[in-house]
Amino acid sequence: MNEYNKNIGRRIRELRELSDISTKEIADLLDIEEELYNKYENGETDIPASFLYELANKFEVDLGLILTGEETRMSIFDVTRANKGVSIKRRKEYHYENLCERFMHKKAEMFIVTVDPKEDAVPSLNTHPGQEFNYVLEGSLKIYIHNNEIVLNEGDSIIFDSNHRHAMIALNDKKAKFLAVIM
Repeated sequence: MNEYNKNIGRRIRELRELSDISTKEIADLLDIEEELYNKYENGETDIPASFLYELANKFEVDLGLILTGEETRMSIFDVTRANKGVSIKRRKEYHYENLCERFMHKKAEMFIVTVDPKEDAVPSLNTHPGQEFNYVLEGSLKIYIHNNEIVLNEGDSIIFDSNHRHAMIALNDKKAKFLAVIM
């Protein structure tokens, strides 16, 4: 696995150890198998961004700390210039660009998400606590959520309870980009 995954895994392990929680306890708390949690912590497999968001909430730290290893510092505002957000390649289906990694005590996480088209458009579903808002910037997406399939085109948006299993795929053999706000 790449060095990026290993670094995130080391930071997750450190947070868990500082919190004096066993791998079994944190896996149970996050409702995943301990074996999968250990793979995340050891940097052996990609970690979904939604999982990192949930983990940051459990440890009561900003997601930026897990992603970069640096404490967030901005308390009044934080500017992210075009295409300069922290790049996150957490799932093979999606590429995330974190737009607000340095702002302290955020009430939401904002990402630009790029979904590349793929031939076998069978998405892997995921869940995370809270709500999610998506606004399509480019292309078309099919959203799978709670036994529904919804097509969104450029300019369309959706908000949903992200506790329900959901996924997105790009349509028309073109990449899609959307703004995702996870609250």
